[in-house]
Amino acid sequence: MSTSTDNWEQVQATAKQVLGDNVVKFIESCRAEPNPESQLIAVLHKVQAEYGYLAEAHLDAVAQLMQIPAAKVAGVASFYHYYRLEPRGRFLINICMGTACYVKGADRVAQKLMDELGIRFGETTTDGVFTLEGTRCIGTCGLAPVMMIDDKVHAEVTPDQVPVILEKYLDQVRRAGSETSGRT
Repeated sequence: MSTSTDNWEQVQATAKQVLGDNVVKFIESCRAEPNPESQLIAVLHKVQAEYGYLAEAHLDAVAQLMQIPAAKVAGVASFYHYYRLEPRGRFLINICMGTACYVKGADRVAQKLMDELGIRFGETTTDGVFTLEGTRCIGTCGLAPVMMIDDKVHAEVTPDQVPVILEKYLDQVRRAGSETSGRT
């Protein structure tokens, strides 16, 4: 009786399914180059661009297809601040904590955001609507304090304005939900 423990085809098929065709083709092109392991950062960028973050399954699949130890892949992903290991919310809120914004009250705006959303910097609300991040400078110091939600700049924000601003985005989510629930 012969039993085989070599399940490379199954592992490879699962990894390809997890990553999808675009990422798999990119990995294959990297593997065709000399020193493919030097392309790990580029591969992780590609995965994050495709999925918005690096799930554990993504990291394992990259390790398998690139034949790089999983610990090294996870280490690179967790070392660089750019990589997200958790899904991001529907809306990304960046509150500027640079000098001009901070002096004009960004810390109070940030605290109000945290109180309203029930999260801290780097976290996403449980409903998946908002992710809160701090940034050093948005480049609009004359409009301080500033926060960006996705690509929209909100200038001269006060803590009292935070609930009103958030409500506008929640309304978008509600409208989108009612539009899709009304379809058959």
